[in-house]
Amino acid sequence: MVVGSGRLYAAVAAGGFRRYATYRAATLAGVFTNTAFGLILVYTYLALWDEKPHLGGYDQAQAVTYVWVGQALFKTLGIGGGGFEDELMERIRTGDVAVDLYRPADLQLWWMAADGGRALFELFGRGVVPFVFGMLFFPMALPGDVTTWLAFLVAVLLAWVVGFAIRFLVALSAFWLIDGTGVVQMSWLLGWFCSGMVLPLNVFPGAFGEVVRMLPWSSVLQAPADVLLGEADPLGTYVFQAAWAVALLAAGRLLQSVATRRVVVQGG
Repeated sequence: MVVGSGRLYAAVAAGGFRRYATYRAATLAGVFTNTAFGLILVYTYLALWDEKPHLGGYDQAQAVTYVWVGQALFKTLGIGGGGFEDELMERIRTGDVAVDLYRPADLQLWWMAADGGRALFELFGRGVVPFVFGMLFFPMALPGDVTTWLAFLVAVLLAWVVGFAIRFLVALSAFWLIDGTGVVQMSWLLGWFCSGMVLPLNVFPGAFGEVVRMLPWSSVLQAPADVLLGEADPLGTYVFQAAWAVALLAAGRLLQSVATRRVVVQGG
């Protein structure tokens, strides 16, 4: 298998960034949507934390910060879908994936680079404004030292790798399914609930909470948020995220190998 050079994947990532940067109206609409949804969640959280102070170990300022971190990372990490997976599944369905397999590049790395460019644009193009809005209008528990911010960014990078690996596995299901809509929707629901997008995972009680926090989706939002809030040890968080990243990427590579050897692509 030809893997390709780092320069090739850098060019693919740059292309992904430029591609999403052209959709300016969609970006502005996304900024508005994330800000509006953030406001709804903030006031819901404030009411909930009024009734149960220090729920999940957070005070109100931490809970508010958690909301705006989620809104900043929602599209960046592809928690609700909308990344490369829809395009890859369509290429598999139509048979155009055969062209991808003849490229002098690895299929997984190609789409990872493309999604990396998308994620970088979404972070700056769609994520920063809602977060700054939250800083201006609500009390937030933000760290005052650069080290914590850098640790947070590393956790975000690892979160993106885990999220990509999950979505790559979802996309590869199209090699066996005529219509992968059900798998995509299931992944979307799991991403929302199990990443902590609806509620922080540390508010879930007992054994159920422990299980959810051990799943890979907790690496995507809960883990970087807790690093920023000072509620988690960065090194331990990195080990947890990296373990899931390696396991899921390896599973994706194995499934890719099996799929490209034995499956009949729908559409001829």
